Amino acid sequence: MTSDGLLNVYCPDFTRDYAIRDSAVDQEALESQLEKWRKERKAKFRPCITVSRETGAGGSEICRKVATDLKMDLIGSQVIARVAESAKMSEKVVQSLDEKRVTVLDSWIASFFTARYLWPDVYLQHLTKVIKTIGEHGNAIIMGRGAQFILSHDQTFRVRIIGPLEQRIQNIVKNRGCSREEAQNYVLKRDMNSNAFVMKYFHEDISNTDHYDLVVNTAGLTVDEAAAIIKNAYQIKKF
Repeated sequence: MTSDGLLNVYCPDFTRDYAIRDSAVDQEALESQLEKWRKERKAKFRPCITVSRETGAGGSEICRKVATDLKMDLIGSQVIARVAESAKMSEKVVQSLDEKRVTVLDSWIASFFTARYLWPDVYLQHLTKVIKTIGEHGNAIIMGRGAQFILSHDQTFRVRIIGPLEQRIQNIVKNRGCSREEAQNYVLKRDMNSNAFVMKYFHEDISNTDHYDLVVNTAGLTVDEAAAIIKNAYQIKKF
């Protein structure tokens, strides 16, 4: 089983609210990713792909396929949140950049909050630093956490994965073995939480298509087909 960048477990859509409580595992995964960045410092830069997903639309599986095909790191929203919550861990991520880029990053963070009229919440400061640092390294698929609002649009490929509500509910029923009512409540709650997160921290509507380079509706598409659409569009885009 392949592992996600910064994350050594596979988290499909129906488990993406699972809280990883073992900080030792988080620390080990972080150190592994930092070492990978150190080794690849001279590799050719490739822009990141950010992915926003509706619950049950198959986003995690699609991202895994794209990451495998393009040989990119796959970084989950849960681990980004964990790193952002820890000042020590987030600073370790930032320190993976050289001194000049850290200075540029600090200036960028200040202008980011000013331009968007955002309150410099401590968590959001760490979150933006972590995601911006990942963006500086490139070659990664970032799932969730509002990365599409943080990274520069001309150096990022922004994807939104959606699907019909009933199809998404049935996917959750199948994957979790729960009732339709439980699946529906789960889908609606998860989507509501994602929407609320983006509205709270970025004052944006997560479903607004203006925020994305590509919106993929998974109705009638297999994982491979949806992944191929994203992969081809990414390779065509001129950065």
